[in-house]
Amino acid sequence: MDDRITIIEGPPPVFEAVNDGWALGLNESAALSVPALTRLRTFNGPALVERCYRAWKAKSPIHLHYRNDMGMEQSAPILAARNVETPEGHVLLLWVYLDGEKVEYEFDTGEDDTDENDPE
Repeated sequence: MDDRITIIEGPPPVFEAVNDGWALGLNESAALSVPALTRLRTFNGPALVERCYRAWKAKSPIHLHYRNDMGMEQSAPILAARNVETPEGHVLLLWVYLDGEKVEYEFDTGEDDTDENDPE
């Protein structure tokens, strides 16, 4: 189907908080949506970006379909897409909207989890 990009195998996507003004400004819905970025390795990133562009040109939504950590199917509307070529292959950058009521934030303080004074 051309109305979705589906993650078929591999771990659930990791979503990063987005603080870019352009992404925050695209939320025109009454519901609280949280913009997020995910990076996905793919075989043909340009074709997936083209699928997004075709949907948007036709004024149709396109969604990312994936399984969460518990194996439940979830979907997130895609608001922007970009392909990046790396030495390891294509990486698809997807900016999506996540349901604000279901988002859990994790913060990395940059500190190691182990205590240097711990005698273990």
